[in-house]
Amino acid sequence: MNTTAYDECIQYTSELIRIDTSNFGPGHDGPGERPAAEYIAAKLEEVGVHTDIYESEPRRATLVANWEPAGCDTSLSPLLIHGHTDVVPAVPEDWAVHPFSGEIKDDCVWGRGAVDMKDFDAMVLAVVRDRIRTSRPSRRPIRLIFTADEECGSPLGANWLTEHHPELIADCQQAVGEVGGFSITAGQRRMYLIQTAEKGLAWLKLIVDGTAGHGSMRNADNAVTELARAVADLGSYQWPVQLHPAQQAFLDSVGQALGVQITADTVEQTLAQLGSIARMVGATMGHTANPTMLEAGYKANVIPGQASAVVDGRYIPGRREEFFETVRRVVGDKVRVEILHEQPGVETDWGTSLTEAMTAAVTQFDPEAMMTPYIMSGGTDAKGWNRLGVQCFGFVPLKLPPELDFVGMFHGVDERVPVQSLRFGVDVFDRFLDLA
Repeated sequence: MNTTAYDECIQYTSELIRIDTSNFGPGHDGPGERPAAEYIAAKLEEVGVHTDIYESEPRRATLVANWEPAGCDTSLSPLLIHGHTDVVPAVPEDWAVHPFSGEIKDDCVWGRGAVDMKDFDAMVLAVVRDRIRTSRPSRRPIRLIFTADEECGSPLGANWLTEHHPELIADCQQAVGEVGGFSITAGQRRMYLIQTAEKGLAWLKLIVDGTAGHGSMRNADNAVTELARAVADLGSYQWPVQLHPAQQAFLDSVGQALGVQITADTVEQTLAQLGSIARMVGATMGHTANPTMLEAGYKANVIPGQASAVVDGRYIPGRREEFFETVRRVVGDKVRVEILHEQPGVETDWGTSLTEAMTAAVTQFDPEAMMTPYIMSGGTDAKGWNRLGVQCFGFVPLKLPPELDFVGMFHGVDERVPVQSLRFGVDVFDRFLDLA
């Protein structure tokens, strides 16, 4: 790959970070993604790629482009390549550099979105522009989508697009986006994790109705007391280990890399050797349900008639009903469980032609690489595309130094991506488009 593509990737990562696209969530005004969408559109239009920008709400913009270069195999379905342009908020006082400076320091690009996920947006832009300049078509047509609102579950981005403009995605059978393709070091081996599944999301509200009364009186039907018991029971519940096939494949690869046999008794101890990634993959050993919000009462001397709590639930794909049955059993009959927001689990197969292309592209530039699928504890725009039957993978190729707390960069303070990792990603992703 020529140095122009490397330089553009680094430049675009920095410049996209400088565009504040903080997503403060429903009911909170923010800058929106429109300026970032227009920035990307200008870079694509400059090399002859037509773009369309769709707004679900004012300033909440998603960009769609179709790149079908002469020489690509139009008998193949378009490959959907997607990235989001919104970021979670950042408090400048907490950072070593300003989170929206895009500063290059210590051979890294710093700022909110450096890994989640303006680095990939920049990587895609740099690779596509270079291939157009050098007349190198991709193997198949490419559908580029840069979405709004991923950081809040995608109702104004991917989900809105699939609902209002499904024709823009319906001809795509496969997709690549976040979170995968990055390396972790296990023992002496470098493993590249490809996301082939992600847990389902269920934000729940626990509601208890009781008898209102004076705070000085005895009350055997206190909603706060019953809610507190239910929250404590659910929050401390020990969910059994239930390994999704992607998780089992990941553990098998870790065992091979470390030269150990991982059992149910040793899995947590073994994962701890992987550093910060253990937080992500450890959460996929089974269902989780974490209480996050409480609400009750309006005055110190009044026992309220109702109390409620919010729970962030994540369930293993294919085990939805089991998850909900367990939640209801643990909290008990006096607690009403309502679903505030749900997105299904996503899962696809390892060992497809697309994962073979990923493997070939990565190992060309890192011959000692070990490729493995894994299941992600969080959620991505893949949940939106999956609604239309698209097979989704996480593949943002980055060769990372073993000492970097990469997982901690997601939504963390001092988010940054190494310049050398971006260059590696440009090389790999460029080769991937030859093979995908």
